[in-house]
Amino acid sequence: MARKPTTGKSSEEERAKARSIGPMRALLPFIRPYRLIAILAGVALVLTAALSLILPMAVRRVVDGFGAGDVALLDQYFGAALLIALLLAIGTGMRYYLVTRLGERVVADIREAVYDKMIGMSPAFFEKIMTGEVLSRITTDTTLILSVISSSVSVALRNFLIFLGGLTLMLLTSAKLAGLVFLMVPVIVIPIIVLGRRLRKLSRENQDRVAESSGNASETLQAAQTVQAFTHEDVSRRKFRDVTELSYESALQRIATRAVMTVMVMFLVFAGVVGVLWVGANDVRAGSMTPGELVQFVIYAVLVAGAVGALSEIWGELQRAAGATERLIELLQAEDTVADPASPVPMPEQVRGEIAFDHVSFHYPARPGVRALHDVDFVVKPGETVAIVGPSGAGKSTLFQLILRFFDPIEGVVRLDGLDIRTLRRSDFRKALALVPQDPVIFGDSARENIRFGRPDASDAEVEQAASAAAAHDFLMDLPDGYDTYVGERGVMLSGGQKQRIAIARAILRAAPVLLLDEATSALDAESEQAVQKAVESLAAERTTLIVAHRLATVKKADRIIVFDKGRVVATGTHDALVAQGGLYARLARLQFTEGAAAAE
Repeated sequence: MARKPTTGKSSEEERAKARSIGPMRALLPFIRPYRLIAILAGVALVLTAALSLILPMAVRRVVDGFGAGDVALLDQYFGAALLIALLLAIGTGMRYYLVTRLGERVVADIREAVYDKMIGMSPAFFEKIMTGEVLSRITTDTTLILSVISSSVSVALRNFLIFLGGLTLMLLTSAKLAGLVFLMVPVIVIPIIVLGRRLRKLSRENQDRVAESSGNASETLQAAQTVQAFTHEDVSRRKFRDVTELSYESALQRIATRAVMTVMVMFLVFAGVVGVLWVGANDVRAGSMTPGELVQFVIYAVLVAGAVGALSEIWGELQRAAGATERLIELLQAEDTVADPASPVPMPEQVRGEIAFDHVSFHYPARPGVRALHDVDFVVKPGETVAIVGPSGAGKSTLFQLILRFFDPIEGVVRLDGLDIRTLRRSDFRKALALVPQDPVIFGDSARENIRFGRPDASDAEVEQAASAAAAHDFLMDLPDGYDTYVGERGVMLSGGQKQRIAIARAILRAAPVLLLDEATSALDAESEQAVQKAVESLAAERTTLIVAHRLATVKKADRIIVFDKGRVVATGTHDALVAQGGLYARLARLQFTEGAAAAE
């Protein structure tokens, strides 16, 4: 089940919004920069509505002209009707172009705004909502908004103008018949309001189901190899089918409600029109109306009835778009627990690379009862190489999460060169950090661009130099197109060791004062590991380096080793000193070196 970001809204507020399309107002800031296009579209819309209302008058003249017998005047009436039709066609085309262009521009801006917001959100946010659901909102929900802005809103306004203008001209044509029509309006409007409330609630529910289905599909497709390796295909298919069927059933309820609303409104409208026409026909027979006036009134009645029918359908679209807008604005207004300070402290021009943990304690937001770190206190001096070791779950990788400020500690302070990183702009201090994660991220691009990701302005020569330092140059040159080979989504064309060497090359290219290596050589063979170790050693001589590793062979040459267990620092020292002390590190060393060697023999 996809988890929704909490909004803090009460159920009363939700019910109030379900009675309106109020959330659509949130689109105004996106439309405002293009108000000239919106104004021109509005002018075209008003003109086309006015021309639609003038046309019945021309028809009346034509009908009454038959009785007058003036052929020249009759020709003029036909010519005027044709000119009105031409102007109506031109105005409609202009309205379509302007409104559709406005819709495409606004939706593109909304997508960009949501992506801009989401790409900067901390990992804590994505503990509460699935990435697939965010993607669904960016795609499916914005498509709904595009449909409304580029079509439904303009059609709704045009039909609303025709409705008001038609009623007014009906009153001028025959006050008696118009009075009968006015009596019918409340009977027609009531079903629209009552069913419209339910329709919006169902629309929101349907969009949530669609997003849940997308999130489920995204999660399993990204892990397709794992799904297949564990023969989990049937279970995954069944789970996706169940979620999709729930979405379908929700859509059926929405469709049925809208169909009932359309049937009721259209029947009431046209039943009323037939009744009014019967009264009008009797008036013509009695001589109180001319045939032309009756035809004019009939056309206005049909226009008004058509406008009401169209408005009832468009109301359903607006309800769905209001739900989609609400979901997107929910993302745009989401508050991040990790945010830049209002007045950030400027970074020094030269970063020395001192990292300090000052009595830091931390738990992950999703696990408030389990502390990942307990009163951690240590300093890594500029240029020092420090290895972090300990069993799985000891809190080693959590240190990197806090150094990068993906999360904030619940107690204590993390400092860079003596500055609390919470007082710095994240984009500023992260430029001083280079990370090689345990599970390297490879993008669907060329190998060259994946390495250049570390420093986008790097030249090809610098990219290749970094690859050579990471022992990646030889295998990259063996690829079909060398460095320009497309490596596939998430690097599916590469082995685990090749991915890791590209990630190391990316970090080398970044040339940051602080290097963070999280199990950076865990997927390398012995020969490649030795080559990369040499590269890491040359890098470490010039910068502060923190190495998280299970394989103690990779940390023996560190200046200092910090041993973690259950989120606490339990020992600090060199490899030889820690082995001599006994304890956890000595036990880990004995398991890896002594028993490992015996097993190899």
